Amino acid sequence: MASADALRGALLDSRQRWRDLVTLTADFAFETDAWGRFVFVTPDPALGWSVSMLLGQPAELLLTDITGGFNPFRPTAPLRRRRAWLKRPDGTIACVVFAAAPILDAEGRIVGARGLGVDLTEQEGRDALVAASLRRGEVLEHVLWCMRQEVLAPRMMRAVLDAVVSALGAEGAAVIDVQGAGPAEGIEPAAGPVASLLYQAGGAAATVLPVAAGLMAQNPDGPAQTTGPDGRPVLSAFCHTRFGEQIGLALWRPPGSRPWDTEDQALAASSVTVIRMVLDHEAIQREMARQARTDPLTGLLNRRAFVEEISRHIDRMERERLPGTLMFIDLDHFKEVNDRFGHEVGDTVLCAVATLLRDLVRPSDLVARLGGDEFALWLDGADHMTAAERAEWLRVHGTAKLAEVCAKAEPALTMSIGIATRQAGCGEEIDQLMRRADQAMYEVKQGGRAHWAVAPEETL
Repeated sequence: MASADALRGALLDSRQRWRDLVTLTADFAFETDAWGRFVFVTPDPALGWSVSMLLGQPAELLLTDITGGFNPFRPTAPLRRRRAWLKRPDGTIACVVFAAAPILDAEGRIVGARGLGVDLTEQEGRDALVAASLRRGEVLEHVLWCMRQEVLAPRMMRAVLDAVVSALGAEGAAVIDVQGAGPAEGIEPAAGPVASLLYQAGGAAATVLPVAAGLMAQNPDGPAQTTGPDGRPVLSAFCHTRFGEQIGLALWRPPGSRPWDTEDQALAASSVTVIRMVLDHEAIQREMARQARTDPLTGLLNRRAFVEEISRHIDRMERERLPGTLMFIDLDHFKEVNDRFGHEVGDTVLCAVATLLRDLVRPSDLVARLGGDEFALWLDGADHMTAAERAEWLRVHGTAKLAEVCAKAEPALTMSIGIATRQAGCGEEIDQLMRRADQAMYEVKQGGRAHWAVAPEETL
């Protein structure tokens, strides 16, 4: 009996010594069950949490997205010196270095975990600066990882904003075009220095936008914060893109939340650099898309883009039960101009034709250079009579304009034009429509050039 009491006393004493050592050496010690719920936490409080708040709760309650999927509360093998970012009850984030191991049953199955953590963010001096730097690095690594999962710039931007909102404990975030050069997304621009909202994550952007705009206008050289009229802490960071746009990142927390500290501001400044990179990437994507669809000399649609656009326009004409007319325009005697005066003069002539055709149509119509000296027009809702009027204007006034551009051309530059009208409901495919317009133009060429002709309508 005495030996049993002595053994029990030694066991209790050993357990108390273990608890004392843990309390002295760790800022956070835990044990979880098979479902990942806390069954033991010490000291009290731990990282600002009272033990009563944590016992029985899932350990994931403390995790942030910054950790990038690492969960110190569910180790599958012993681990040491692994960093994780945990939430404190006041909304701040702690950088904790963990040593942890799984708890195994008699059959080797994981039935829980236990571990110790040291809070680096509470250290003073150089170590605290190192911890802050580590956090910034891990936040940016996480933001960049989220960005790399997407290909298209708009999706990349939304991934970045979602990651920044999560990492900084924000209610929402927005990318603002201070000059008003970009398209608004979701809400109308607010009055004041901001012209448009480019991207947003989270709610309340319409309320925060004027406040953030004022902050950016007053603080173009670095992050700044204020409290909005509704009590929301607002943080802004400003930068210029490589293409000259003036953009900014706005972040906000719910009304009554803690203000943004210096570390938050440093993270916002770092994040806006990533945002600038995405916007630059987006501008390059837009330019590449534009170049893929346009003729580099005249800036008109190229053949591929023209055919794609006609398809969309025909769909609309079908819904509205309206006709559409295609015009093919070929320059007469252009080869002689190139041979005699050189390609520089030839390019000037082609650009002049492009200007003539742009001035001839409405914004809803299409103008293209199909290649060489061949051009095309698509006229929404127009029949062959309207197209013939345009063709006659080109025959008379267009020829006169070309004579001004290249007065010494011999023979004179003229135009051969073929016209094909498509009636709504006829079922004619684009290829057949283009063949009819091309055939009408060929007949003009064969008949002496410098005129126009209307193709017979297709009968199906």
